[in-house]
Amino acid sequence: MSGTVVRYEPRGAARALFGNRNSEVVMAGAAGTGKSLACLFRVHLAALSTPGIRCLIARKTGVSLGSTTLVSFEKKVAAAALAAGVVTWFGGSAREAPSYRYSNGSTINVGGLDKPEKVLSSEYDLIFVDEATEITITDWETLGTRLRNGILSWQQQIAACNPVHPTHWIKQRANAGQLALLTSLHRDNPAYVNADGTLTRAGTDYMAKLDALTGVRRLRLRDGIWAAAEGLVYEEFNPALHVVSQSVVKPEWTRWWTVDFGYTNPFVWQEWAEDPDGRLYLYREIYRTKRLVEDHARDMLLAVTRVVGTVPERSVLTANDIRDDITRGLREWTEPKPRAVICDHDAEDRATLERHLGMGTSPARKTVKDGLQAGQARFKTAGDGKPRIYLCRDTLVERDEELAEAKKPTCTAEEAVGYVWEPPKPGGQPKEQPVKADDHGMDAMRYMVAERDLGSRPRLRRL
Repeated sequence: MSGTVVRYEPRGAARALFGNRNSEVVMAGAAGTGKSLACLFRVHLAALSTPGIRCLIARKTGVSLGSTTLVSFEKKVAAAALAAGVVTWFGGSAREAPSYRYSNGSTINVGGLDKPEKVLSSEYDLIFVDEATEITITDWETLGTRLRNGILSWQQQIAACNPVHPTHWIKQRANAGQLALLTSLHRDNPAYVNADGTLTRAGTDYMAKLDALTGVRRLRLRDGIWAAAEGLVYEEFNPALHVVSQSVVKPEWTRWWTVDFGYTNPFVWQEWAEDPDGRLYLYREIYRTKRLVEDHARDMLLAVTRVVGTVPERSVLTANDIRDDITRGLREWTEPKPRAVICDHDAEDRATLERHLGMGTSPARKTVKDGLQAGQARFKTAGDGKPRIYLCRDTLVERDEELAEAKKPTCTAEEAVGYVWEPPKPGGQPKEQPVKADDHGMDAMRYMVAERDLGSRPRLRRL
């Protein structure tokens, strides 16, 4: 397209991607190797250079796509084209998916596979799926059926991902020769590694964060290895089975709240719904560092209420303000109030939370071994073919960008895949306790399971 200059330096696997014509290609590698950026440039350059093609950028959910992948596309890939008007944004309609429209007639549709109706209604020449380990083999194969627009001389679906367990369908499909798996390395990313192999200033800082990782997260995110987590506590946990849409939660179901306090470590608030058969669904959570309990209390109340009248203008909104608005009929709850607020035992934090929420709390059952066993039982498939616990997608009220930058878990579901038992010392017996790291969501989940499954106990509820 005349007048449009795109500057991009593909290296290694990124360079190989641009010359690959396989029908299925996945770029996999450690964090920070430029995988997603390379795939986005691949789609953008194809749309610029070939008039009239149709492309798709997708992720498992529309929320995650809009907050991550499309931000990178607009800021790092298509910024100049958007500024020049060569590319314009179309926000979608009742019949059409949101899209980037190119002046040469090419189009890049965007969407989440959680709401596939619009994105699957079109035919494409090129499809890119970011964070492809989140999607199922059925999602991937369904997308492949839409590669039939026929304007590009080659029709292709590409993906980017960090490695996960070696039995994942992507790795198995690559092993069977059904897709091309390109391994992306840190030296492929010019933002972090110079041409001579030395780290840039940004690369030095970024690699220091990756070097601080431990266990399976280090193997996958630092070293780029398709590694299994040795000694998983919840061996039955399978994201394809246990991670579901929030839409399954019904308004009338019983609600429970659990809280694990933290400041330097994450503060975790989990909202659970219990269906009539006793299954538990984690559908909303706060998972944040470096905020005070009173600020969390405000955010909790904001998440479960809505404005229905004219509220006063305030320079700073507090939990007490929200409670006042509820009392005056200016704000109302959008869901059932929790049957109990089950908390870590920190007396000072509990008192602060109760004061700002205007609600009593109950101390969690803190015994670890029986709580973990109850959790393991819930993750197993019951006689009806369903487990008794689910974690919903897109639970976060707000993403903690510092945790994300440090490649730490940012939600409970991200903890579950790396929650492992403490390894035994040489010659010793295995310990029956999990590693005390990246376990704050796991602790809050254990409080919930223990509340429902471990029988009656004295209720030390403060009002």
